[in-house]
Amino acid sequence: MEGRKLQLAGKSTFLVSLPKRWVTSAGLKAGDTLFVDTESDGSVSIRQRSNTRPLVRRKAFHERGEETREHLLRKLIGAYVSGFGLIEIRFAPARSPFIRKVAREFCRLVIGPEVIEETANTILIQDLSDPTELSSEKCLRRMHLTVRAMLEDAVGALKDADEAVAHDVDLRSQDVNRLYWMVAKQYHNAHSGPSEGSVAATIHGHRLIAKLLQRIGEHAQRIAAASTILRGEKNVDPKLLEQLTEARSSAVAILDKAFQALVTRNIETANEAIDARVDHQRLIDALARRVSTRRGEALLALGGIVDSLGRTAVYATEIAEEAIDLAVFLEPGPA
Repeated sequence: MEGRKLQLAGKSTFLVSLPKRWVTSAGLKAGDTLFVDTESDGSVSIRQRSNTRPLVRRKAFHERGEETREHLLRKLIGAYVSGFGLIEIRFAPARSPFIRKVAREFCRLVIGPEVIEETANTILIQDLSDPTELSSEKCLRRMHLTVRAMLEDAVGALKDADEAVAHDVDLRSQDVNRLYWMVAKQYHNAHSGPSEGSVAATIHGHRLIAKLLQRIGEHAQRIAAASTILRGEKNVDPKLLEQLTEARSSAVAILDKAFQALVTRNIETANEAIDARVDHQRLIDALARRVSTRRGEALLALGGIVDSLGRTAVYATEIAEEAIDLAVFLEPGPA
């Protein structure tokens, strides 16, 4: 490492010379444009080309006839989340129907990838998504609206004995997963190259929150599945249904307040969401006592619903805690 003096040119422009060996090896000449990035540690990097259009990374899989559907899907999702813009699957022609079916299922499960090229023994998938069009914050907003609606409909399906609504809750979980994987991909991309400290911290927080929202969606699924089991139950206690509805409304209210705190960076609102869990837990404890008198399959189904409503509030308060962390980190320092 060598030191170079900073020079002042005019009244406001600072100059520093570049090593001749680097300029020559890079094939640069006077008048060429260079790109300067400020790193999270305060250092500065100088590049020949802009990072606004990064090179598309490619991942190739050799499918040798041993993969199950689930295993191949996990590998494809892993490549997607890791930021590979091109994913190639190579396979024996005899495996073609299976591979093509899984490849198209993968494209439906996540946001952006499309099959762009096919031969007798290869499939090429390209990620066409644009992070500027669907940012991590937009993904979180959509996840929040989806999971809160899932919670409301899941308990509503039990109350109204509506199997179609319960099934729809299950289908919407796929939308939540797609959004989560998009946030996870953006998190990985942000940590794969240079980025400012505030950007890296924000996307890190967004990924944690996306995972919490995904888990809330999973509990909405559990509630919907339990409501289907209980559909054949006769004379479901109206008081129990009333308490379940109250607990659902309480959980949704905590979730809404936590998410509001996140987008407004309001620490007071986040604390209100966290403090509200005390009253919510009282509702859960009362429900648990009432449900404990049931027997058999009804006990398991109702116990699962109560547990999911309790865990939903736990995840919502964790979102509020993450909102506080982000608000503190992003708060402007003293002038």
